[in-house]
Amino acid sequence: MSAKPIIQGQEFPVITPTSIKDIDEIPVSVDQARVTVLPGSTKSAASFQFEGEDHTLGNALRYIIMKNPDVEFCGYSIPHPSEAKMNIRIQSYDDVDVHDILDKGLQDLMDMCDVVTEKFTIAKEEFHSNKMQS
Repeated sequence: MSAKPIIQGQEFPVITPTSIKDIDEIPVSVDQARVTVLPGSTKSAASFQFEGEDHTLGNALRYIIMKNPDVEFCGYSIPHPSEAKMNIRIQSYDDVDVHDILDKGLQDLMDMCDVVTEKFTIAKEEFHSNKMQS
């Protein structure tokens, strides 16, 4: 039996293909100390630094944010490979608040992940039901 991972003092279940249905039991909490606004930001252009993140979040979030028609530019970088930090730069058209754009991007990314999880679960259940009938 493997030990359960402990993240920020909380014990989480080990996610395996058989326990993916239990994913909703993982508590979601926002640690606002992990996201900082870098100096030199304005309402329509800002850089944010995410602690403990890498290309996985950076590229997905950049993709989602660029789908927003209010966004002029969005790019991300990893300042140094030995540090777990990801910077993302957002510039908007017509003085649209970049903080709102970031919030919407994060929400849209979570919604997309929910759809993928739902479709995966449905496909898995169909596969298992077809396997049982064979």
